[in-house]
Amino acid sequence: MASLLEEILESVEMWLKLIKKPQPYVDPTLDPVLLVPGIAGSILKAVDDENGKEERVWVRILAADYKCRTKLWSRFDPTTGRTVSLDQKTSLVVPEDRHGLYAIDVLDPDMIIGRECVYYFHDMIVEMINWGFQEGKTLFGFGYDFRQSNRLQETLDRFSAKLESIYNASGGKKINVISHSMGGLLVKCFMSLHADVFEKYVKNWIAIAAPFQGAPGYVASTFLNGMSFVEGWEQNFFISKWSMHQLLIECPSVYELMACLDFDWEHIPLLEVWREKLVDGNSHVVLESYSPIESVEIFEKALTSNTVNHEGEIIPLPFNLEILKWANETRKILSRAKVPSQVKFFNIYGTSLDTPHSVCFIELLYLCSYGNGQTPVKDLQELRYFQPTYICVDGDGTVPVESAKADGLNAEARIGIPGEHRGILCDHHVFRILKHWLKADHDPFYNPLNDYVILPTAFEVESHKEKGLQVTSLKEEWEIISEDTDGQDDVATKKPLVSSITVSQNGGNNQFSSRAEARATIVLHPQNDGKQHVELNAVSVSVDA
Repeated sequence: MASLLEEILESVEMWLKLIKKPQPYVDPTLDPVLLVPGIAGSILKAVDDENGKEERVWVRILAADYKCRTKLWSRFDPTTGRTVSLDQKTSLVVPEDRHGLYAIDVLDPDMIIGRECVYYFHDMIVEMINWGFQEGKTLFGFGYDFRQSNRLQETLDRFSAKLESIYNASGGKKINVISHSMGGLLVKCFMSLHADVFEKYVKNWIAIAAPFQGAPGYVASTFLNGMSFVEGWEQNFFISKWSMHQLLIECPSVYELMACLDFDWEHIPLLEVWREKLVDGNSHVVLESYSPIESVEIFEKALTSNTVNHEGEIIPLPFNLEILKWANETRKILSRAKVPSQVKFFNIYGTSLDTPHSVCFIELLYLCSYGNGQTPVKDLQELRYFQPTYICVDGDGTVPVESAKADGLNAEARIGIPGEHRGILCDHHVFRILKHWLKADHDPFYNPLNDYVILPTAFEVESHKEKGLQVTSLKEEWEIISEDTDGQDDVATKKPLVSSITVSQNGGNNQFSSRAEARATIVLHPQNDGKQHVELNAVSVSVDA
């Protein structure tokens, strides 16, 4: 008798857990989703053109710096607009495993300790699978060579083919495109140049943390000092900032992230340098400020003698004016983009973090004396070895809010979420918003309660014998309390959810064995004012023959 009631309670407990965290399932009604990463957000493999041998060169921890210098360092070809590896025997490809998701999931699958530092869309992919999306059916990824321009025709052709293949694989369902960071510029370029194809295949475009008007502080320091893809102890085993600097100086994609020149900034992003000047024969230290267009001259002078040694050959890598010219044309294309009438556009941007806006250079040794004029920059070519300081604005640590919000498009919604540029991809508030926009929250097993408490409000058990029958009844009630009531329907329009459980035990062939049966009814009432009432009524009957 007691064991049957225990089974009832265990079943109810499991049922309540399902309310909070449903098991993964496949929802055939969902529209397909395509995830598009930003800069450095795709696995790249180097393919030896002679023997076809492949090896992952981005991202990797072991021998990362060496592989970057030998396989990823590149030169821009102005006749094609393409960046080509210095190693002429190597081609870079993006793996298409798992329908494109492998390349944008965990960027170094071999890494075990500290693996979270190389997560990209991993958490979002896991979350969407729990919502009912299925890899290769309704969930896809688009990795690309992020060194290239966002309007490189080769990349746009691949993107067009990807949209068409997803559309056909889903039986003619239009696609939800979710882009992150620079991926938003790639999507916007495609939408501007191929609006008819975009409208044919795309239902919604959701841009997350997109630098629509550039990332001025981030890019200015990148041109002069490089950048780190990972932070913390892991960067000691990763690509050095200098190697990254030499890679990115020939990447059109980085030039396309410079501050937009014709955007009406609230405060113009500046490059500031303490310099020593001779006035009337006397030495003076002054703070010089350069606007985005004036900064080009500083980049040119600072990188005049920049070179790399590739297999014994000294190759000059100055600030590339040919790439800048190409990037300026890209920005014109971006400025002409419009959302097609049949497509809805949504914008999520990061807030609440200090984000570089203007950059100031003084000597590293005297950072504590910033602004006192005692440590001027005497030679602009030395800027590469100086530590920058920043004037910061609100943003996600990389892209200012002002830039991310200024998409220049007809948006259905723009929502700011406190979060870090890459970390926002695993933010649960973002997941909740995406689930709503993707219409993935209609699953009857899904309960949007994030944190809840179950409080017993009533407990009653009664047992008695009646004409050879042992009857036991149980009644319990709980209140499930949650702070999150967003998205709940009007209580008056909803009915209680009623479920039943039956457990029986047969006597078998032995006529003297006992027989027992227990039945329970669970009633889940609609949520009201952050509370949800649950009732359990159970009766157990046993017969002793």
